[in-house]
Amino acid sequence: MSTLTNGHHGHEKPEIITTESPNGNGNRLANDSPSSNSVDSPRYGNIAEDHKMPDTMPDHSKAAAEIIARMSPEEYALAEKKLLRKLDFKLIPWMTLLYLLSFIDRVNVGAAKLVGLTTDLHLTSLQYSNASMIFFVSYVAFEVPSNLVLKKLRPSRWIPFTMICWAIFQTTMGLVTNYEQLLALRFCLGLFESGLFPGLNFYLTGWYKRDEINRRCAFFFGGAVLAGAFGGIFGYALSKMDGVGGKAGWSWIFIMEGLLTFVVAVLSFWMIHDWPDTAKFLSPVEREMVLGRLRQEQGLASEGGFTWRVIKKALVDWKTYCLMLMYIGAAEPLYSGSLFTPTIIAYLGKFTVSQSLLLSTPPYVLMFITTMGTAWLSDKYQRRGFFLMGWSLVGAIGYLLLLTIPIRYPGGLYAAVFISSAAVGPLIATTIAWTGNTFGNHYKKAVSMGLVFSAGNSGGIVSSQAYRNKDAPRFLPGHGTALAFCLLNFTMATILYIGVKRENARRDAQYGPAPRPDEVQEFDDPEYLHKWGLQGMSRKEIVELGDDHPAYRYML
Repeated sequence: MSTLTNGHHGHEKPEIITTESPNGNGNRLANDSPSSNSVDSPRYGNIAEDHKMPDTMPDHSKAAAEIIARMSPEEYALAEKKLLRKLDFKLIPWMTLLYLLSFIDRVNVGAAKLVGLTTDLHLTSLQYSNASMIFFVSYVAFEVPSNLVLKKLRPSRWIPFTMICWAIFQTTMGLVTNYEQLLALRFCLGLFESGLFPGLNFYLTGWYKRDEINRRCAFFFGGAVLAGAFGGIFGYALSKMDGVGGKAGWSWIFIMEGLLTFVVAVLSFWMIHDWPDTAKFLSPVEREMVLGRLRQEQGLASEGGFTWRVIKKALVDWKTYCLMLMYIGAAEPLYSGSLFTPTIIAYLGKFTVSQSLLLSTPPYVLMFITTMGTAWLSDKYQRRGFFLMGWSLVGAIGYLLLLTIPIRYPGGLYAAVFISSAAVGPLIATTIAWTGNTFGNHYKKAVSMGLVFSAGNSGGIVSSQAYRNKDAPRFLPGHGTALAFCLLNFTMATILYIGVKRENARRDAQYGPAPRPDEVQEFDDPEYLHKWGLQGMSRKEIVELGDDHPAYRYML
């Protein structure tokens, strides 16, 4: 398929002396002043005022650019492979740890429930559901503002700050004595956790190319899967501190996990790196390679500053709302499983608390395997829609089995948990990747991704109300709700796939095929402006086009 980029196919070395196309899709535009073979090209001038932003991507070293320019294709391919390994080693493990802690801190209320939280605080079924739900109210409300703040502030300051805040609220949850206090602290926890997941996904788009993102997103999302697999067991182990310091076991779950998050948050001031142009762990040549790769792929679409026109574009783009519904279709089943799987399994037989938590682990291990496998295949073939359609139907089948298999067959119901769990992980990771792949301008992407995550995480509100104790042991309303959301994901994935495929075809028919990777055109060339219908538009206006640029091609 045609993509937005003019990124190198295989390991084609980017022409680092050119200025990229407005669409980020493959049209490198040579400026008309200095020679296109000189490092004095305007490419090495700063193209925006804000040096803290990934979209400015300033060039600091002509010497590094000269070194890259002298590399043979084979040398460049080897250097690029080494660079990716270095990025993966420096960025992904810590991102994974952060999200693992985030997910544990938001769902450990499920483990606390099994070891006496509801009894000690005298919570009704509705009150427990409200305590689970209130987290997602503040979480949803503040995701978009947090993403915009991340664009303005250094990630190495903003992310640790929010983590320290939520760690404090998490720890003090272990001191609550009534329902009202629990409710207030869960609200504050959601407020400060809201920026992490969308922020990390957006952060990675400032380091990796489009066809590299899904595997990386899936890997640190795997942190959430592992949290689902082992977080409950970890919480149960902490609950064995029951009586220490006069505190109940469930109190120690909140206190110890909150303190662990606090320690990691403080370390994050040094472990989180800002954008590539200031990364100290990269050599000047490596920094230039990262920036060149992103410019090669994103071009002028990666430029630009904050304007309300760009924000409005995100708000009126139909794809934003399609992806919002698609993501909630994946997130609601995920949160249903993470919050209630141990309880559901407990009702399938005469299991102890520890047995229920142990039996909830294998489905999450399978989810991790399917998530990583799908991410690899999705990036390899550069396809998103078909994987979403397939896994959403698998998830729907799993929940259909949970609805129809009689309770006297616990083995069959447990197998259905495996089927539904295997589908949910790939749905989340692939929807995230497709969202990041769809929008061009960075601010439009920041707003759209924030809206998508806000809508998706409102699925936590739904799931916390769908699974009620009074519906045990079948939990039919909860399973039926999850089934409906899987079908919602399937429907939206189908609509988006058809819509962007038609738009790609329309642009091919009206303007011709997307530019070749080796195609170089002058930005001010009248022939170029006429071909893409850009006559009379300034560079700034072309930058703001982003994915609306006629040469842009959407990933399917």
